[in-house]
Amino acid sequence: MPELKPYKGSYYLWDYIPNLWAALAFAIVFTLLTAIHAWKMYRTRLWYCSLFVIGGVFEVIGYLFRIAARYDTSSLPLSILQSVFPLLAPILFAASLYMVYARVVRSLHAEFLSIVPSRWTTIIFVGGDWFCLNVQSSGAGLLGKPKNAKIAEAIIVAGLGLQILVFVAFMVLCSHFHVRYRRHEREKGCSQISEAVPWQAILNMLYGTSLLILVRNVFRMVEFIMGQDSYLFENEWPVYVFDGVLMGLVMAAFWWWFPEGLEEGGGGWEWIRKRWGWGRERVHSEDRMELRAREEGEVEDRR
Repeated sequence: MPELKPYKGSYYLWDYIPNLWAALAFAIVFTLLTAIHAWKMYRTRLWYCSLFVIGGVFEVIGYLFRIAARYDTSSLPLSILQSVFPLLAPILFAASLYMVYARVVRSLHAEFLSIVPSRWTTIIFVGGDWFCLNVQSSGAGLLGKPKNAKIAEAIIVAGLGLQILVFVAFMVLCSHFHVRYRRHEREKGCSQISEAVPWQAILNMLYGTSLLILVRNVFRMVEFIMGQDSYLFENEWPVYVFDGVLMGLVMAAFWWWFPEGLEEGGGGWEWIRKRWGWGRERVHSEDRMELRAREEGEVEDRR
């Protein structure tokens, strides 16, 4: 029979026994969402969306560790792991959103309308998110020491605050580009590229998913500001409503408005790939095929 056990002395890692059926239900939901994401990614060959799939796997792992922690509430590793994996998932979801924005800009050939060049969007914002995550991880590492609990909470709050600022900056970037591109269309008229690319639906998807992740981050920050003796820490349902449900909606929205029809490549990852030569054989093969086609065309013209 599960029971609350102290970690050290009278210090408890949990204020309640984690609910088995809630954690199991969310593990199943995220397993299904991850599976349909993996299927659509494979069908469309949009491999950069693999970060979304990995994020879904992390959510599943987090809830499985939560189930395990139910039967050993004094285990520090289980307590940390059930918290860390759901903490990493939104970072990976956000990275996918950054790459989608870069591809929207490139597909419309409208790099001149974006405040941040599309090739650097992913690197800048993912770098900001990973910095914030490292700050939060530093704080999480101190939570197991009762005397450092207040310092740990302050560090985590600082990391969450910075992460919120990064995400607000991304939403401003998207909306600024949206406004400028619509003005550009009114002045120059709609192009064939604009009509062929589902850019408005994808940008709306970015707004919706970004807002959901932002609300989740605000909840987490408020949770730590209120402290471990607060209502949010002492009750389990807010974690599911303001984290699990919101991240499930993010995955569902991304699947429904999947970013198909965008130009491949671009962004910081493409620059890194070229810098280190990843996929070079494929590029050279495609170049040779294009050269051969041109040569055959020239021969036909001579005839």
